[in-house]
Amino acid sequence: MKLNMLLEGIEILETRNALDSDVKGVAYHSKRVKEGYIYVAIKGYKTDGHLYIGEALEKGAVAAVVEEFSDLPIHQIRVANSRVALSRLGANLYGHPSKFIKTVGVTATNGKTTTTFILDRIFELAGFKSGVIGSVLNKTGGRIETAELTTPESLDLQGLFSEMLGNGITRASMEVSSSALELYRTNDIDYDIVSFANFSREHIDQHGSFERYWEVKSSLIRNAKGSAIAVLNVDDDRIASLREQTKAKVVTYSISGDNGDILCKGVTLIKGRANYQVIVKKDIDLGEVTIKKGDFNISLGIPGYHSVENAMAATVIALADGIPVNIIIDALNSFKGVERRFEFIFEDDFIIVDDHFANVKNINSTLSTLADMEKNKLHIVYAIRGNRGTTVNRENAEALVYWRDKLGINDLVATRSIGAVGWKDEVAPEEEQVFKEVISQTDLRLKVFDTLEEAIGDVLKRVERDDIILLAGCQGMDRGARVAFDLIAGMRPEIDREKLYYPLERRVSEHMDQL
Repeated sequence: MKLNMLLEGIEILETRNALDSDVKGVAYHSKRVKEGYIYVAIKGYKTDGHLYIGEALEKGAVAAVVEEFSDLPIHQIRVANSRVALSRLGANLYGHPSKFIKTVGVTATNGKTTTTFILDRIFELAGFKSGVIGSVLNKTGGRIETAELTTPESLDLQGLFSEMLGNGITRASMEVSSSALELYRTNDIDYDIVSFANFSREHIDQHGSFERYWEVKSSLIRNAKGSAIAVLNVDDDRIASLREQTKAKVVTYSISGDNGDILCKGVTLIKGRANYQVIVKKDIDLGEVTIKKGDFNISLGIPGYHSVENAMAATVIALADGIPVNIIIDALNSFKGVERRFEFIFEDDFIIVDDHFANVKNINSTLSTLADMEKNKLHIVYAIRGNRGTTVNRENAEALVYWRDKLGINDLVATRSIGAVGWKDEVAPEEEQVFKEVISQTDLRLKVFDTLEEAIGDVLKRVERDDIILLAGCQGMDRGARVAFDLIAGMRPEIDREKLYYPLERRVSEHMDQL
């Protein structure tokens, strides 16, 4: 592609050492540069890409997009923001593939992953070839890969959409994180439907303030195009306020009230799994699609109160896309869940639940469901959140303390997950300290172990019939299920190992080499 075509739509401030040339590719990491590439220098959290322009030149880069000029003899294009430029470069390079796929952008503090997985199930049952981009995996039609980021870097994101288009995918569901929005990764994604399901305190240390987090998060809705559809949970007043701040056509829903266009009523739990009624109060004209007035009953195949919220978001999105009600009902009933989202991984003389347990809202949803389940005693093994700052760890500890009496918890086991996480998820001393400080102000008996093996092993030695063990935590507990199964297999040599390890068979991360 000619360089001037690749730069179309990018506001260029100045150029230096200008050279009209063909470009064979784009890279934002100097080690990925090849002969004929354009290199984009990005100022990151840990290093500055401008320091590696020389390396990119040595590898054959014909141009560099920069925010500050270098003295090196390479064609340089100076822009105000390299990340914004990278997004447009990626879209131009791949031909804006999201314009040719019906694309759903899902944002929320909690439940993005489950919502996109439910949508994938609905779309597949409806006969569409469906793709997924998110924190667990990226599914492009030809392959499935484990995800490194909730929302990939803009160039990689455009590459995934291009791959989807080439593989005949016509529906794509993607998680849209606040980080991706703040870092302009999704600037050039053409969304047909956007949704905002819930909002609570998270990523405060990353964004600087709660208000900044809201500003970034809500931009997905506020910046939606006029032909798009915005699906909003109006139980949250902040989210409800976005009805007047978007050009998109709006359809609203409510789980705990009556203000939405579509309501969820009569939620009951049977063995942790929800039954409820969906009521469409009136015909909803969305242009190409009209959601008809009526009602229908749902029996969810996955447990937890929070699953109702995720399922409602997916249901309204599917209705807005014109998916028939009977397909939505079948999909929700047959959906088996997402790994580590309130997942029942062991159901024998005691139960083990594996949950992401990311923040206060997630914790409250999980523990409120467990509070309503019959059990002898609840044991919690909590992986302290690493590299997320002191705020979220303090608030998570306070949430655990809040549920202490309601759940009859006297002991709490925590772990630093040493050896189970990479450097970006390691627990900092101040994160562990703030967690301990909150717990120390109660009479909860806290044990903190270095490893998952020690922490989970401590609980397994004490578990009794009809107890529930909750493996709770984000990246730090990702290996918790395998650790628990290995320990159980050692303690009970007579156990059916195939049945024991079966939950891992469904986990993408366990079998990537076979996909």
